[in-house]
Amino acid sequence: MSLARVHNFAISLDGFGTGEGQDRDLHFGHAGERLHEWMFATQWWEAGGSGGVDDAFVQRHDPGIGAEIMGAGKFGHPGWHEDPDWKGAWGPNPPFHTPVFVLTHHARPSVEMEGGTTYHFIDASPAEALEAAREAAGGKDVRLGGGPTMIREFLAAGLVDYMHLAVVPIVLGRGVRLWDGGLEGLEEGYRVEAVSAPSGVTHLTFTRN
Repeated sequence: MSLARVHNFAISLDGFGTGEGQDRDLHFGHAGERLHEWMFATQWWEAGGSGGVDDAFVQRHDPGIGAEIMGAGKFGHPGWHEDPDWKGAWGPNPPFHTPVFVLTHHARPSVEMEGGTTYHFIDASPAEALEAAREAAGGKDVRLGGGPTMIREFLAAGLVDYMHLAVVPIVLGRGVRLWDGGLEGLEEGYRVEAVSAPSGVTHLTFTRN
């Protein structure tokens, strides 16, 4: 069976995966781009970027992935479902290049974008969403894209096979935390490893035992 994988999910030192005050112009709220500056400095993101530890991890984002699942908050700002023309926060050519299943209580027709990304909007449990994504992935793995609430739900349901977290050396203080509620003892089911990068980011990987 294909694996359910999390890649390059950035959290602050105090565990926030997004900031407070998310809107159309601030996709990550008051955090801005601070959670992802390490990624923007890599070769994967831009020619001439760094080729060190950060780049080695971020390069694993795409290989072997056949579909993605994301939460409504990753797709767009609060209230996006009220705009029938809204096609996501990721531009006309999103960086996913696969079928993407958006978990939302506001289903709408699928939207085909440039570069191979097609958004499908489903109201489903984590297990149901993973089943649909695996079918669309054609034997490849499924990437769990976030945000933090969605990843927490998949972890609580025991559906995450591999998770890469990038712990960024900032304190956000407010927003949506990854580690809130129901995950005590999570580490017991995984082999946990940590690698530090010169950028100050600590890369944590959780591989199911």
